[in-house]
Amino acid sequence: MGGPGDPPEGTPEGTPGGGSGSEDEYRSVVFDESFVKAARLQEFSAQERITDHAPAVRRTPALRRGLTRQAVILVALIVIAFGTAIYMGVRSPYRTVPVARHTDPLRMTVIPLAPAGKVPGSVSVADLYAHSPAAHFHVAAGGITLPTSIRRTTHFSDSQVVTALTTAKDYLVDSSLDPDVLTGGSVRPVRTLVDPQQLGQFDRSFDKPTADGRHAATGWLVRFDPAQAELADPHIRVRGALQVAETDADTLEVTSDHTFVYALRPAGAATGAKASLFTVRRELHFRFDRDDLRNHQAELLVSYVQAGPLACAADSAEHLHPLLAGQTAKKDGPAGTDPYATGSATASALCGALAPSAQPSV
Repeated sequence: MGGPGDPPEGTPEGTPGGGSGSEDEYRSVVFDESFVKAARLQEFSAQERITDHAPAVRRTPALRRGLTRQAVILVALIVIAFGTAIYMGVRSPYRTVPVARHTDPLRMTVIPLAPAGKVPGSVSVADLYAHSPAAHFHVAAGGITLPTSIRRTTHFSDSQVVTALTTAKDYLVDSSLDPDVLTGGSVRPVRTLVDPQQLGQFDRSFDKPTADGRHAATGWLVRFDPAQAELADPHIRVRGALQVAETDADTLEVTSDHTFVYALRPAGAATGAKASLFTVRRELHFRFDRDDLRNHQAELLVSYVQAGPLACAADSAEHLHPLLAGQTAKKDGPAGTDPYATGSATASALCGALAPSAQPSV
């Protein structure tokens, strides 16, 4: 017998569930819901046909072709994101292309200080220092100290400020305390700290030193004529200070003002030869941009040097020629200056008098 839902004579042959075939034969012609909804013609319901007397079928609206609203919004967001990325790349503070910058040449002045009488001397270097204004100076690099309070500036971090100060200190140590530099044997330790755009001026100052305010070797560093004088004591006395300030959003400037006191004796002299003190006051102005800070280099703006005892007529462009124990300055004064001469004015005519109180009382 058939079930309650089957025809009295059973399921007709040839239909799903019938005896002549299986459901699989008709699976390919069964329409799913998406197919029905996509049909262009749609049958009205019985209620719609009774009330509206409408035709049995109605035409459904055609599917919209083109981009949907969500797709348009997605495309717009992608365009906005891409444009923002380009803008931020252009405005990024981390510039990948180096910006051309102007580097000024170092302006330098070297002023000899002539003694009023004989240069005092002593066999004991300790006595010289003990009876001089340098008695309480620190020794060597210990006298070049950083400020006690180091703070960030508006556009530079604490570490960048410290880098500027330490680079300036390294320059002072290498250019004023290194024995190889002081005796004229090497300039490389100093050269490696100079901004690359000033290296041309630096090299010319040593190849052809001239007292023109731009190309004196002694404007870059301290060095004595090795044929004339040598260090009697490697423990050089130093006192001074470093100051730092931000000049603009891309520049830090460091000012150094230090007095260096050297014990010297004649070159090749016996151990018992008298020594004398030679004083050099150096005021340097350093400028640092972000490249200099990253490369541990500095641009020098100003070098102002007072050194003595020296003779006014001595040529101090290449080496310093100290007056040693027992020597006196000649009464010839500075070299003559012709105001009618053409060309750049030189600093060779500048000379000062070394105060007696600046020398040891021995």
